[in-house]
Amino acid sequence: MASTYTPLGVELMATGENAGTWGTKTNTNLNIIEQISGGFASVTVAGTGNTNLTITDGGTGATGAARVIELSGTITGNITVSIPLDVENFYIIKNATSGGYTVEFQYVSGSGTSFTWTTTQKDWRILCAKGDDGTNPNIVEVSLTTSPAGSTTQVQYNNAGAFGGDSNLTWVAADGLNIGSQKELRLQDTTGGEYIGQKANGTTTSYTLTWPAGVAAANNYVLKSTTGGVLSWGEVTGGASWQAVITADPGPAVAGSGYFCNTTASAFNLTLPASPSIGDFVSFIDYAGTFDTNNLTVARNGKNIQGAAADLTVSTERAANTLVFVDDTQGWLLQNK
Repeated sequence: MASTYTPLGVELMATGENAGTWGTKTNTNLNIIEQISGGFASVTVAGTGNTNLTITDGGTGATGAARVIELSGTITGNITVSIPLDVENFYIIKNATSGGYTVEFQYVSGSGTSFTWTTTQKDWRILCAKGDDGTNPNIVEVSLTTSPAGSTTQVQYNNAGAFGGDSNLTWVAADGLNIGSQKELRLQDTTGGEYIGQKANGTTTSYTLTWPAGVAAANNYVLKSTTGGVLSWGEVTGGASWQAVITADPGPAVAGSGYFCNTTASAFNLTLPASPSIGDFVSFIDYAGTFDTNNLTVARNGKNIQGAAADLTVSTERAANTLVFVDDTQGWLLQNK
């Protein structure tokens, strides 16, 4: 009795057949089985029409007997890739073709189901050729995906090894991530034991905070907001930033600063800022009680002082004053006289 062959080409030898060649044929069969279980085949399917995957009885290298198949080439129309009618196997196939056309994987004949890559799907699929009907066998995709949990827009998370969803954690394309029911956003420290939590007020009117584009320009700045929720950095005000004792003009003074002026050795100028804004101020104190002998001259630097286009001479011992800018008419005004 002569040998027969499986649908994928493995030779089934009859009793007493192939004396002296059993070793060779068995090795070939093992190679075919190895190809079926994990072999790779690259198949070019350029152009249009149909490409048949081959099965070779008693031989290796058949494209239809490989486990993993990559379809490549430039296609210029919708194509089909076919396997023999009696094949029962599962394949891992990648559509690596170029060209905006469909690729259909099917049995060579019959009206069973097939699988089709759309014009844009260039990916791997696991396909099972079921061989479940001698005339109209079916090809189905083996899906390894798990259905998401929860409802539409709910963000997925690991829930004891399965997908989880929660109505309080959703993604809305027009708005972004939403955390509901006053739940917190927690920023953990490096140990994971402590955190900073942020959450909405129990009852609030909707608003959005827009953060500044960069960090603050210097220390002692705070965040401030417009009525539209746009945040910016603002310098902390409400008191002078006192500087170390000076014995010469700082040239010019810095708005918001206070100066301990020591005129023991000689009189000198304290030049005011060149481009002040309303509310800017400069403070000064007679450090050594010598303004009466060596006067301090407050140089106006182009702006009026007390409404006059003249510098201010301070000749009172232990004088302490603050000048506040109001406008170009009055200029700098003494806060305390």
